[in-house]
Amino acid sequence: MESPALLSQQIIASLMAQQPENIADAAMVQWEKLADEIISIVGEAGFASLYERSLHLAQPTFPWLPPGSSPLQPPPHSHRFVELGTRLADQTPAHACAAHSLLLTILTDILASLIGEQLTASILRSAWGNFASVTFGKELDNE
Repeated sequence: MESPALLSQQIIASLMAQQPENIADAAMVQWEKLADEIISIVGEAGFASLYERSLHLAQPTFPWLPPGSSPLQPPPHSHRFVELGTRLADQTPAHACAAHSLLLTILTDILASLIGEQLTASILRSAWGNFASVTFGKELDNE
């Protein structure tokens, strides 16, 4: 069986391979879907903490990423990823895709370490549809 990090990296790599030219818009949709699923388990403040931590850990590689707001006062749902989208839109598609991929990888790795691989897999399947089910389903069948 592969580690949770490798499984999430495979899903994220496949998701990135499907990216349209406008990475910023696609990223915001993907983050909203993922946030909705995570919030249903850990709440708005819990998601905000995970997202803030992911931004913090990704900033040494991509210093142009937003610093984020205080996890104690998360932005309204409709504005949650606006600054991320703006910053991604200012980059080349390859650079934006790499940053988006790193953020997703960091967040899913943190999440898997907190709630486990199977629940993380379920969240990714719920957020991103059948595409995630195929990758995770094959790996989880081997347990």
